[in-house]
Amino acid sequence: MAPETDEATSSAPVAVVTGASRGAGAGIAHALGSHGCTVYVTGRSRDGSAAPRAGTIDQTAAQVSAVGGCGIAVQVDHGDDDQVKALFEQIDRDHGRVDILVNNAAIIRDEMMGRTKFWEEPLNVIDTLDVGLRSSYVATVYAAPLMLPQRKGLVAFSSSSGAAHYAFGPAYGVPKAGTDKMAADMAFDLREFDIAAISIWMGSLLTDRVRAIIAAKPEKFGHILDSAETPELTGHVIWALYNDPDLMEMSGETLIGAELAVKYGIRDEEGRQPPSYRDMFGVHPHTQYAHTMR
Repeated sequence: MAPETDEATSSAPVAVVTGASRGAGAGIAHALGSHGCTVYVTGRSRDGSAAPRAGTIDQTAAQVSAVGGCGIAVQVDHGDDDQVKALFEQIDRDHGRVDILVNNAAIIRDEMMGRTKFWEEPLNVIDTLDVGLRSSYVATVYAAPLMLPQRKGLVAFSSSSGAAHYAFGPAYGVPKAGTDKMAADMAFDLREFDIAAISIWMGSLLTDRVRAIIAAKPEKFGHILDSAETPELTGHVIWALYNDPDLMEMSGETLIGAELAVKYGIRDEEGRQPPSYRDMFGVHPHTQYAHTMR
């Protein structure tokens, strides 16, 4: 069933945030909703389903609508290409366009987050190459034709500094590095249509899970608040990028979200300005060379 629309919602920017049941995706969707966007929220967890962790696409969509946007939950397994295709066919029927695509869906297994060697982990930790890297490619393939007619759009990839330094092992770092490269190469093909592709390094995130950990042991984990950022910060940064008249000059780059927040005068909750990994650790994105081969 198509969502009910009126003149306001039909003219609002149409955004898609993949993997938005919880965590980064939920925060980004919530922020875009606060700017009046119609946000398609995708993920596998629905209200009433047996989800391993709290958070569903229905809850996120409701939060998007509660802050002034229009949240539309669509259950999608981003490991299934046919489901992704069906998602964008639905968006085409309902709105005929996509203005912002946020590629955020990823499988992060608990086993890959420990202090183990990669050969000590189950082989399925490398599924990040499927739901994480490949899924971003597939979603963009289906979203691009819905962006081309407007000759304006933004494909944003959620990434992290793990693309450029060791973080949790190869199952985590390799997809992040691939994400940054994917944004750069897609930007090349999209440039003539004035559609930008940008990879954004997020910092340590204050997700609900992390907040609960801090609240349980503030004396041990309270310091995280000094540098962590909310998932919503990235959503506000993406909105600022989309509206930046110089957006195309940045297309193809990997940018640090905390630095973009400073550039656009965006502060996080309680007026905080999260630091950049460049300032904290001397870590910064790699530069794509201008040489091309066709």
